[in-house]
Amino acid sequence: MNITTCKAIYQCCLAVFLVLPTMHPATAQGYPDRPIRVIVPYGPGGMTDIAARSIAPFLGQALKQSVFVENRPGGSTIIGTEAVVKARPDGYTLLVISGTALTANPVLFKKMPYDAAKELIPINFIGAVPLVLAVHPSLPVNSATEFIALAKSKTNSLNYSSAGNGSGNHLFAELFMHSAGIDAQHIPYKSGSEMLFALVGGQVSFAISALVVASPVIKSGGIKVLAVTSQRRNANLPGVPTLDESGLRGFNVTEWVGIFAPAGTPPDVIERISTATGMALQNAELVAKFKALGVEVNSGDGKELARVVNSDIARWAQLAQEVKFESQ
Repeated sequence: MNITTCKAIYQCCLAVFLVLPTMHPATAQGYPDRPIRVIVPYGPGGMTDIAARSIAPFLGQALKQSVFVENRPGGSTIIGTEAVVKARPDGYTLLVISGTALTANPVLFKKMPYDAAKELIPINFIGAVPLVLAVHPSLPVNSATEFIALAKSKTNSLNYSSAGNGSGNHLFAELFMHSAGIDAQHIPYKSGSEMLFALVGGQVSFAISALVVASPVIKSGGIKVLAVTSQRRNANLPGVPTLDESGLRGFNVTEWVGIFAPAGTPPDVIERISTATGMALQNAELVAKFKALGVEVNSGDGKELARVVNSDIARWAQLAQEVKFESQ
């Protein structure tokens, strides 16, 4: 091979190398051609994990590709979320996360390794998850009204569990206590299932738990449910009153779960994932499964999800000011 030929090959390779970084990492044409990873920034067994694992096979059917769930717990969901933010924006790494963790972390932490509002693309809602106020059966109360009265008589002597600092369980419990005018000690755990085990085992007095996680132990009598946190009673617990009915007028909160992609993911790939998610959420089998778990399907699009994210960030910022949360 002569020098002229070597130079020509070198120049050709250099041209390709310079062009590659400007090319989109993926387009909807041919996407997906390999398995898709969904990162859940919590341990297994919690509300978001259950929702992600429920929808994954149906999303896979719609995309005609395998979709697998990977748990990345820790750091108040920051570890798993950062993994998605830093992933190649090609549609093969997605995030399924609860709204509270995503929107409260910017308020709770002074320094964040990412800006979720700028570095994540909202794709779809998955669903709204009802929450319940639950206590250990040994606690001598049978209603939310009685519980609030007991807590006021035993100032700061009760404790509650959560799935970690900044988790939905933590923030909703703080919102409940702020509304009721009571105090309790916070005991954080690593996941929703661990949080619930602590309540069943009597290590804590109460918790605000997702119904989807709490249902099995509610049925077995392992915990006692005093109220639901939504404005309306839940069809799965028709005899359980709302906190609004129990004296906390206007109290109305539910958790939501959404799906996101790293910023920079091509719009046509985002549209492909969004369409497939919508198809999955219309599957009668998945709808029935979610209904049995108490999850209310919400297939709102990315624009609606973005609006809710911004609204929730403002809500938690206001709560942080009122209850004097200390940033970490």
